[in-house]
Amino acid sequence: MTVPGAGLPARVRIHEVGARDGLQNEKGAVPTEVKAEFVRRLAAAGLGTIEATSFVHPKWVPQLADAEDLFPLVRDLPVRLPVLVPNERGLDRALALGAREIAVFASATESFAKANLNRTVDESLALFAPTVVRAIEAGLKVRGYLSMCFGDPWEGPVPVEQVVRVARALADMGCDELSLGDTIGVATPGHVEALLTALNEAGVPTSRIAVHFHDTYGQALSNTLAALRHGVSTVDASAGGLGGCPYAKSATGNLATEDLVWMLDGLGIETGVDLAALTATSVWMAEQLGRPSPSRTVRALSHKE
Repeated sequence: MTVPGAGLPARVRIHEVGARDGLQNEKGAVPTEVKAEFVRRLAAAGLGTIEATSFVHPKWVPQLADAEDLFPLVRDLPVRLPVLVPNERGLDRALALGAREIAVFASATESFAKANLNRTVDESLALFAPTVVRAIEAGLKVRGYLSMCFGDPWEGPVPVEQVVRVARALADMGCDELSLGDTIGVATPGHVEALLTALNEAGVPTSRIAVHFHDTYGQALSNTLAALRHGVSTVDASAGGLGGCPYAKSATGNLATEDLVWMLDGLGIETGVDLAALTATSVWMAEQLGRPSPSRTVRALSHKE
């Protein structure tokens, strides 16, 4: 039953991360053709933005070592296919294959910057800057991921002003969009609203902000709704709830795209996504991985069948 809510966007763009953020957390390598078919099925289900892969050195993310083989199999699909790049070498690889959108990955905390990039926050920003500049000069769209926006496993709660400083730096660098990551899933709606308000006050408009929630404590949908009420209209999600954070052992992974679409459909918010086709895709992918999907919506709808 559709019951619209007041003060919500009419349409939400879902930034699907299952093929990259989801599969990079798999213990074993998924065959390239399976990944390509996953992307094709996601596109056929109506997802217009699908993060395809990552051009990180294979040593660090062996699950995505086939980026050069995968991207040509999907690049002609009529959807946006951003790819993650860590540096200028990654950008070179992406440009050589015709990528039109990239993302860089920053941290709001020193501890995670050290663990993930072996650099300080400011050193990592300096590393990304030439990559972002070159990408913009080449006519690419650039997204800036910002992890640990709400809590850090080493540092605890992250001060709002600390997140704003790094987000402002990414915006000033030229990132078209900033994706705020609740990497260990500890955010609550009031915290979300406080951060979004602070970003606006610092000159970062809501139109440039996306949100990326993990469901460790069952808060991903409530946090998403808080962001929607603030005016955010781009939400990251992962088909079937694939993925998670290796630093949060209790994390249950990314917000499942099906759970998000169920809520948005109920609110009368357009997404362009066919929920039945998306559910079938996640059931198929779960079969390839040899385990059931953690998405509650996938389980409910596939059980009915």
